[in-house]
Amino acid sequence: MPAHVTVLVPFLDLDRIDEVVLDELTALFARQNRFSVEFDRIGRFPDVRYLVPTPDHRFRELTEVVSARWPEAPPYGGQFAEVTPHLTVANGQQPEIFDEVEAAMETQLPVSAVVSSISLFVSDGSRWHRRTEFPLASKLRKGQRKRTSDSETVLSARDP
Repeated sequence: MPAHVTVLVPFLDLDRIDEVVLDELTALFARQNRFSVEFDRIGRFPDVRYLVPTPDHRFRELTEVVSARWPEAPPYGGQFAEVTPHLTVANGQQPEIFDEVEAAMETQLPVSAVVSSISLFVSDGSRWHRRTEFPLASKLRKGQRKRTSDSETVLSARDP
């Protein structure tokens, strides 16, 4: 899967994602405006290093909108009380590798992007594949800059 910020994982089982669900997702995301984001620092979870999006409230809003429509699919299976939007850059590495990743990434920050669509990725059990993409509304909110580059934002479904 490409570098991305997750909106909701797990989403729905593959057998539940039909044309009705896809149409609902299309309409839901069409009501959300595209937005600018900057990744300006490195964050840490145990065994994970990630880029912190600023601001992060739009990612939180996307998660809330999707999980409100499909409450049977809470973010991260309900494992965490609070969802922290992030772009993973290293996962499950030795401490020295994390140090190298952090040092290399710090010289590249900040990274700016415009989130203009949400991709639905599905897993066949061994690999993730983009199934479809949902454009966000093109109207920029007051104070936003025009498009500089796109950032991948995803929903993730799984094969049961």
